[in-house]
Amino acid sequence: MTRLFVIAGEASGDNLGAALLAGLKELQPDISFQGIAGPAMQAQGMDSLFPMQELSVMGLAEVLPKYRHLKRRIAQTAEAVLAARPDALVTIDSPDFCLRVARIVRAADPSIRIVHYVAPSVWAWRPKRAQKMAAHVDQVLALLPFEPPYMEAVGLRCDFVGHPVVTQPQASPAEVAALRQRLGIAETAPLMLALPGSRKGEVTRLTPRFGAALTFLRDRHPDMQVLLPAAPHVADLVRQLTADWPQPLHLLDGGDGPEKRAAFAAADVALAASGTVSLELAAADTPMVIGYDMAWLTMKIMQRMALIDTVTLVNIITDSRVVPEFLGENCRPEPMARALAGVMADPAAQHLAARKTMQALGRGGESPGLRAARAVLDGLGPAR
Repeated sequence: MTRLFVIAGEASGDNLGAALLAGLKELQPDISFQGIAGPAMQAQGMDSLFPMQELSVMGLAEVLPKYRHLKRRIAQTAEAVLAARPDALVTIDSPDFCLRVARIVRAADPSIRIVHYVAPSVWAWRPKRAQKMAAHVDQVLALLPFEPPYMEAVGLRCDFVGHPVVTQPQASPAEVAALRQRLGIAETAPLMLALPGSRKGEVTRLTPRFGAALTFLRDRHPDMQVLLPAAPHVADLVRQLTADWPQPLHLLDGGDGPEKRAAFAAADVALAASGTVSLELAAADTPMVIGYDMAWLTMKIMQRMALIDTVTLVNIITDSRVVPEFLGENCRPEPMARALAGVMADPAAQHLAARKTMQALGRGGESPGLRAARAVLDGLGPAR
């Protein structure tokens, strides 16, 4: 019987892990798991060594007070892996925690195969991370189709398994019509989707600029209405920061449910913060403009370290620059408004790029969870 030790450190990794466990059980029903799991992986029958939420901290200010505790958890997890002697250790994202565990395990028992799920973005910045990873990881599972060569160049096996966005449900025409009816929006009214982020810092920084951009855009489209699906933990902050936005503005604070999906599908164009939301928009076939900024020093450092001239995955995957970007000091309302007007007038190039992106990420093929499971078992050898 194959035995795996699986570690997830945050909600996105927990969802990837749950799909992986489901795929593994489908391919090998007698497989066994232990490790660190969130609710999604626990629903697949896996117990957690300790609550995954203890690892879900981001940023220097948040990590420092918990540094000693996290070090103890790293040591405890590595000891649990070595005691279990699994056929493979599968770590999912959260590299600051997971790869420290992997390093300890590899030094103590080189016979345990180590697989890391989600390749680091070495194509964008800090390329030496791949070489460092190769010292204590055997195999990487990549979400993006262009990532394997970067890992293989340093001797790592890397399998492209597809991105989970291709499995996310999309709103039906009936759900879109129901949303318009509930909000009292006529079928002919142009709809703009505003997505200023899900973290407090980016919401605080971007929301006023997005609002000003919409004020400019309203001059061209006086009947335009705005949808803003706010993440529950920043909904109150968003409500405060949008009090002076041009109306009508419809705040949706139901989280990642049917109403958010309907908003994505209903919109004619979106103004969004940089991130994986660009893939969610592409999955819904919603044209977009990207705006983003961060603290001045951080932005300057990131710009100096960047290896590519675009941050939007749709642009990168399709090797195009059809999605306009306004980053750092260029994240200004009037240029963003002009770009939004241009995309609304001629969205054809973005619709084509969205279809190409989803095809490249695996839409229509085997689910990413099943592909990841197949890659893990294949890495263990023919006998598995």
